[in-house]
Amino acid sequence: MAGTAGTPGTPRVLRAMNDRAALDLLLEHGPLSRTRIGRLTGLSKPTASQLLARLEAAGLVLATGTTEGRPGPGARLYAINPAAAYAAGLDVTPQRILAAVADVTGRTVGTYELPTPGRGPGRPVVGQVTDSLDGAVKAAGLSRADVHRLVIGTPGAFDPRTGRLRYASHLPGWHSPALLEELAAALPMPVGYENDVNLVALAEQRLGAARGHRDFVLLWNQEGLGAALVLGGRLHRGWTGGAGEVGFLPVPGAPLVRRVTRANSGGYQELAGCRALPELARQLGVEDVPTGPHAEAAAALLARAADHATGPHHELLRAYATRLATGLASLVSVLDPELVVLGGAALTSGGEVLRALVQAELAELAASRPRLVVGEVRERPVLRGALESALATTRDEVFDTARRPP
Repeated sequence: MAGTAGTPGTPRVLRAMNDRAALDLLLEHGPLSRTRIGRLTGLSKPTASQLLARLEAAGLVLATGTTEGRPGPGARLYAINPAAAYAAGLDVTPQRILAAVADVTGRTVGTYELPTPGRGPGRPVVGQVTDSLDGAVKAAGLSRADVHRLVIGTPGAFDPRTGRLRYASHLPGWHSPALLEELAAALPMPVGYENDVNLVALAEQRLGAARGHRDFVLLWNQEGLGAALVLGGRLHRGWTGGAGEVGFLPVPGAPLVRRVTRANSGGYQELAGCRALPELARQLGVEDVPTGPHAEAAAALLARAADHATGPHHELLRAYATRLATGLASLVSVLDPELVVLGGAALTSGGEVLRALVQAELAELAASRPRLVVGEVRERPVLRGALESALATTRDEVFDTARRPP
């Protein structure tokens, strides 16, 4: 019926559209005056004033002070109310769970780390998740009920048809067919699940090297070798959620791995994963090859090689660039992306030196020529991506003033 609240084109919907535009501007720019909001949105001063009064009454914005440094009285400044909503994210690995809570502006207000070592019997996964979330919530001075949405990032992916975790046999306790139902029963907020590398791509798209790009590939090398595919601005997850599991990719230069899911590895992982770097370095005569956890050792080795970039160190970078480009060539030949982002400690530690070598090798091996860049989101990128994912949905729901009672 014409004139019904919520019908496109009605005053209520138009007001909601203006409200969201103003809220997005405040997120992007920080505190703004009524005049500045009017200019940026194209609204008149009276309409901008009504908009801000409406958002202030709804608890979505706050008056934060006045402009200074100009003749006459300062104009009142408005900002997003950080306490309008909170969202949480979890980054899950076999060794630990990182948890964080952010306010609606994106500022992290509480973090917590729960060690989960070993493959033997331990606290059930539901308990690990709730303990991790509660730790971050407590650090933020909040309660579970304050969290609007939670996103959990894991290796592998939950099959949308069966609800079971796939491609992550190394993550103990997470493969029960009833796990998602048990988590839903234990948590009072909606929960989303996403592959960890996909979340890194989301973080790079929102905050890092892929800002403004709608078609890109993120190649990730840390605990494992994987990729995220963003096509037309959206993550491509595949039929079972396994798009981007390139560690299983058969490649020249590595033995053909069969029963890859049992081995939790494949040719590309064996050729260019973290575990391959120390042995490659020894073969090329690099001295004092670092030991320890694979990702840390690989990062230290590449950082040192990039600093020296001569003799055996240079040969190591060249040989590793060839290995990386071998798998990337298959990806870019099929997808033809605009951009490739190199992420994870075993890639970013090589810096511009490694990036340039991979770019040159890829130009020889693939017909398409995407631009390669080094990832910019370095601090807890999986967790940052989980928060960004949870915040995006939270903002869509909380900032939709058309849903609120008149």
